This record gives sequence, structure tokens and C-alpha cells, in this order.
Amino acid sequence: MAASEKVYLADWIPSRRATAAAEQPPFDAAEDALEELRDLAISTGAQVTGSLTQRSPVRDPATLIGRGKVAELRAAAHAQGAQCVVFNCDLTPTQLRNLEDALGLKVLDRTQLILDIFARRAQTREGKLQVELAQLTYLLPRLAGRGKTLSRLGGGIGTRGPGEQQLEVDRRRARARIQSLKQALERVRSQRSLHRSQRQHQDFLTVALVGYTNAGKSTLFNALTGARTAASARMFATLDPTIRSVALQSRRKALLSDTVGFIRHLPPHLIAAFRATLEELDTAALLLHVTDSSHSDNARHDRAVTDLLESLGLAAKPRLHVWNKIDLVPESALRRIPREPGDVLVSGRTGFGVDDLLRKIDQALNVDPLVETSFEFSPDDARGIALLHRSATVLSSRLSDHRVVVRVLVPESLRVRLASALRTARATEPE
Repeated sequence: MAASEKVYLADWIPSRRATAAAEQPPFDAAEDALEELRDLAISTGAQVTGSLTQRSPVRDPATLIGRGKVAELRAAAHAQGAQCVVFNCDLTPTQLRNLEDALGLKVLDRTQLILDIFARRAQTREGKLQVELAQLTYLLPRLAGRGKTLSRLGGGIGTRGPGEQQLEVDRRRARARIQSLKQALERVRSQRSLHRSQRQHQDFLTVALVGYTNAGKSTLFNALTGARTAASARMFATLDPTIRSVALQSRRKALLSDTVGFIRHLPPHLIAAFRATLEELDTAALLLHVTDSSHSDNARHDRAVTDLLESLGLAAKPRLHVWNKIDLVPESALRRIPREPGDVLVSGRTGFGVDDLLRKIDQALNVDPLVETSFEFSPDDARGIALLHRSATVLSSRLSDHRVVVRVLVPESLRVRLASALRTARATEPE
């Protein structure tokens, strides 16, 4: 989709009576989804000129919204000078072809729009490979009927057999490219696995940010790490994963990973294409589930994130719920936030609650529990005492029987390494 392109939005919503069926979404959820589609279109730089909604008990198999509504949509879109119509549903190849013929305009569905955004956001080679794989996987079953030129007969040595249709050539080339992309991404996956192994060998704990798109994860990431990664109000502003170190109050080593935002009905082939990226979540010691506390539909956003984590097999992963953008919530509405004990209220933009969040992260990382222990030094061991102050949280320091006794709060793994490094010191057993 070109920047500043005029688009018209369309959606099919089940009638109120039809929502009683288990397979239909709630009526108000479908209404909110059209507003989300508007945000997605604006994120591509498009100009939304209007929208139309069809309410009926069942989808029309030929055009999704029915012949009469298609005529109404055509008149409205042309009157507004729209160049493209975007549907808030996945269209079948037949529906796509019929709608383009009837409307006389370019037609996209919700998945194509998301893929377009991903293609714009991808900056690294890995991101571009993942997006291309998702695009081709989506396009392959839809090659049939994409114009009469695809059905022309032809021949040629090294390209196609005598009498082979152009459609078959397109399919074969698409399959070959998909296979090549999968192999390239498998190499990326191996490299990521190697990097993760090196971090684990160095006792780096990883904390991963997850949440609905535009929940403010990148802004919070910058507030926690002091990084300057791009933060934007656009949906899917962060596509390529970013990892930075974060200083916890216990002085333990931790890495914070910012990942791609989730969205309702995220296309399955997108999840498959970004498998290498999402595997960062699998090895994380803790997930920070970030919610936009100011969004009116944040409950459904949270359910979408939870459902996707379950589909990735991460339902049992330790999680800390972070209510972000608290500065945008009126004080009178704060008590209505359905937070549980242990949840954290923060503002990545103003820095409110960031120290409390770091403390909660420290407490939640039970993979490497904090322990209280004492080290005894000779009074002239300034180097050892200084190392302990740099590496641990010193609780007390006293002189006893010509020995300096320093009591500290330190991760168990670091306690073992310090005891080895401070050869002149004597460490007591942790309590």
C-alpha cells in the first residue's frame, strides 16, 4: 500500500442474534475491531476515507457481505475517491477475485494489511526474510485467479515443461523461494540458539517484554535500560527484536528483550515465520506482560496476548503483569484497574514506578534466588571489599576479631563465584 493512498474500510459483523453461536465473536468486540483496522491502515500512512459494516447471520461465500452491500460499498468508495478497499476479515481467493471485479478497486484483507506493515517495519536481514516468508506462504494458495495472464500457456527450456501453465510456474517458483527462506531462517535460528547458550553459560538471566501492539513496550524498554531504541505510537513500531542489559538492584546480570507486539487473530503463518524471534520468549526466565492501562479495550488485548502465549506453549512461564501508560489514566479511574497482588503500575514515558518494577523483577527471578550471606576479610584487603561493594547489595559491615565482616544480599550463582574470586575471604553458608 502506497503512502497517502486513500482507503475505504469494510467489515462483516454477525447480527446480534447470530452472536449466540459459539463460533461468533461478541457483537461489541467486532465493532471495536473495525476501529483497530483503522489504526492499522493509518500505520501504513494511508488516508482512511470512510467505512461500511454489513450485519448478517452468515458470511456470503461469494463476496462476504452480499451483492446489495457490495453495490453500496462501490458507490461509497468511489464517491470518496478511494483507491483501495480493506476488509477486516481474511478473504478467500474467490471472494477476493469477485470483490475486485465488482468494486473496480484494489482489495486487501486484514492479513495483507498486517503483512504490509511488517514489510515496512523490517530493517534487519532476519526481519526481511521472515516477512517475505509470511507473504509467500499467504500468497501461494491465492495465486489461482489472480488475473487472466496467469493461465497463459507457454514453454521454455529450464523454466517450464511444454504446455505448462504460467500458474504452475508461479506456484513452483513460490514453493522454491519458500524452501530457500526456511533454510535461511533455520540458520538464523541456529545462530540465535548459540547466542542464547553463550548468555546462559555466563549466567545471564533474560527478561522478555510481551504485550499487545502499541502497549508502550519500547518506551518502557528504554526507561528500564537507558537505551534509545525507536519508540512510536504506530502499531508494530518494533519488529526486529532488541536485547539490552538492565541493572537490577541486587547487582545480578539480566538482559531485557523487546519483542514484536501481539494482535488479535495474528495470522498463523506470521507466527511460524517469526518462530526464531519468538523463541527468545521460550528461554526467558521471566515475561513482563505489558498492558496499556489507558486503552478502553485492554481486557480483550490481554486475552489475545494470553491466548497467543498458550499457543506457543508458554502458559506456565513466570509472568509479571505491568500496567503501563498509567500517566494517561485519570486518578478517579485508577481504582477501577483490575490489578492483582503483585501487579505493577508504571509509566514508561515519565518513569513513574520503574524502580518498583525493577524491584519486582529482582524478586520474581527465582531461577537464581537472592540469598543473604557474609564474607570475612582481613582489614587490609581493600580490593576484595571493593569488589563486594560493586557486585552485591551490602547490608552491613563491621569489624570483629581483627576481621571485616560484610553481610550482603546476592544471587546464589554470584555468591559461588565471589567465594572463588575472593580467595583471601571466608564466606559463611547462606541462610
